[in-house]
Parts: sequence; structure tokens; C-alpha cells
Amino acid sequence: MRVFACLFTICMFLSCKNDVKNNTSEILNSETISEEKTTVTSLTRDAIIDAVTNDTLIYPEEVHFKNIRQVTFGGDNAEAYWSFDDKQLVFQSNFKEWGVNCDQMFLMNVEETFKDTQPPMISTGMGRTTCAYFLPDNKHYVYGSTHLADRECPEVPLRKNGNYVWPVYDSFDIFVSDLEGNITDQLTTEPGYDAEATVSPKGDKIVFTSTRSGDLELYTMNIDGSDVKQITNELGYDGGAFFSPDGTKLIFRSSRPKTEAEIKKYKDLLADGLVEPTDMELYICNADGSNLKQLTNLGNANWSPFFHPSGEKILFSSNFEAERGFPFNLYIIDVDGKNLKRVTHGETFDAFPVFSNDGKHLAFSSNRNNGGGRDTNLFIAEWQD
Repeated sequence: MRVFACLFTICMFLSCKNDVKNNTSEILNSETISEEKTTVTSLTRDAIIDAVTNDTLIYPEEVHFKNIRQVTFGGDNAEAYWSFDDKQLVFQSNFKEWGVNCDQMFLMNVEETFKDTQPPMISTGMGRTTCAYFLPDNKHYVYGSTHLADRECPEVPLRKNGNYVWPVYDSFDIFVSDLEGNITDQLTTEPGYDAEATVSPKGDKIVFTSTRSGDLELYTMNIDGSDVKQITNELGYDGGAFFSPDGTKLIFRSSRPKTEAEIKKYKDLLADGLVEPTDMELYICNADGSNLKQLTNLGNANWSPFFHPSGEKILFSSNFEAERGFPFNLYIIDVDGKNLKRVTHGETFDAFPVFSNDGKHLAFSSNRNNGGGRDTNLFIAEWQD
């Protein structure tokens, strides 16, 4: 699932690959990061510093960010998704000062920030929620919730046999709600996990992840929940999928256990409602599942992909260069797997990049400017190619 518990903890516990050659300081001082694959942009400007905290908001190498605005200032905040008219965003937060004990959904106007104010909560406040996404009318959104099984927040296991894990709650189903928090429809009723729903920019389809086949596979359905079709069918966790701007392709993250030991470990964890998200690559396919291709082969965790507005590139988060499991930074790559370039240069965590529909702005989550703590906040940057 794309939902998170404590993103700094993710950084601390994600596994590292033995063939990673460069540590963070070496990366920042080199012209090439990954042999012929990745090029670091030369320093072209001074860092942009927060005048109050004296912390870095934009690093000199982050040339795609013309400017930046911090939206939240506490808790874990992520998966901010734009309305179709780019006037609002819906996001999830577990910020206790907003009266929640686990992830709930909040609504914001695009120009708002919440340093001293609180956005309206638009989920029920019951159970745990994940992966909200606007519908084309800009008056409703879809999201996953566990509230039918239990009004209380479910337990969040962070480790299994010493390894970092994500819970895959079989109580998640996908609902439609209006922007006042009233549930107007339930789109899934199958036993097992149904979540991670996102909507095609064409406004006609939803893609989501489900265990209804016994494995974590991708499915599509119409926005009213009809015409459900299975998209992937290989063993492994397929999730976090997004449509291309023209609605013809899907990009997603996946684990693909190969050896007997890997397969057994994956199946045993899934039987316990868990996945280990430390070894994932990106895959791309047509919206009907055809022409499936592996996009990255970097090692470690490559995830939260999103199409560039051109439809020809993918922005995603990865720790493939990290010696200790972190930092996570944003990278951009062509849809044919070429021209991999690093976009952000933080020292902890940057993820969940989402372009506005007009392509002018990027919402993402980051540990930057948090006083050295564990808060993960939302930022909106003006994007320049």
C-alpha cells in the first residue's frame, strides 16, 4: 500500500544492496551517479533557505524546482492528489494535533498552508484510510478505508523477523465520498484487500490493487465500479499504479520473487497480511495489461512513480544509491528506461511526486525543513523542465 507509518523509519530499515558503490557525499560531488545511466546537474544557484528555520527548502542541484511552498508542518502527510481542475488537493495525514490517531483524509485549496490552521477532514474519522483520488466532477473522491471492519485504527506492524514490513489489511475496501465526508457509494465488496485506487485523467477508469485472486494484483474498473478486469497476473506485489496522461498506459511498482526462498518468504508474509517493500522495481504496461515491461533494474526500493505531463517520462522515488537504506530522492526516467536523472538532493526522504493536471506544479512529501525530526510534510513546487 502507498500509505506509510513513519517514513523516517522506512529509511532506517530498508535493506541495502552490496553492489551500491557511491554514498551520498560521493554522489553529490560526482558528475555521474550510476555509470552511464544517471547524470547530476551541475550546481547553478544557491540553496533556497527557509528564513525562519534556516533549513534548506531547495538544494542548488534541484533545478526543476523554480520555487517551493511548504503546506503542512507536523505529522506524516502524503499522497496529495489534485482535483481535475487543479483547484484543490486531497491528502492523508496522521497529525495528532488534528485529532486523528491514524491516517485520515483532508481537503485543501491549492493556495492554502496549515502552519497555524487545520484543513477539514473529509473521511469518516473511523478505521484507517489510504489513497484518496478525485473523481472527474471535482465534487467526489475515491479512497480506501477499513472502517466497516472496525471503527478503531488497526494495528500497524513495522517489523517481521527483524525486517521492515507494510500491512495489507483485508478490511480495506474502496468507497466514494463527497467533499463533506459523506460516503455515497462502495465500489468493492470482495473479500480481501482492495485499495490504492487512482483515476485515469480521461475520467473513465480506476486502477486499484486487490488480493481477490490470492495475490496482490492490479485491476481496473469503471468509475462506478463496474467492468472489473485483472491487469497483472505474475507472483509479487503489484501496486501504486497510475495512468498516463492519455489514459493508455499504467506505471506501477512491483516485487517479483524469483528463487524458492524469495517465493516462500513472500507467500508467508502475504498469508499474515504483510509485504516487505524493500526490493521493488517499476513496471509499465498498456492500460489493459498488454505489453508489460520492466522499466527499472536498480535494486533496493523504487516506488511512487508518476507520469510526467508529456507522458514520455516517469518521476519516482528511490534509495538505489543509498548505503544505509536512505536517503530516498526523486528521479526521472524515460518510458523506455533510458536517461535516468536525479531530481532531488535531500539527505533523508523525498517521495510521492504528483504533477498537477496542467503540468505546472509538483506536489510531493519530504522530510526537509522539519528540524531534524521525523515529520513528513507536503510541499508544492513550481516545476520547470
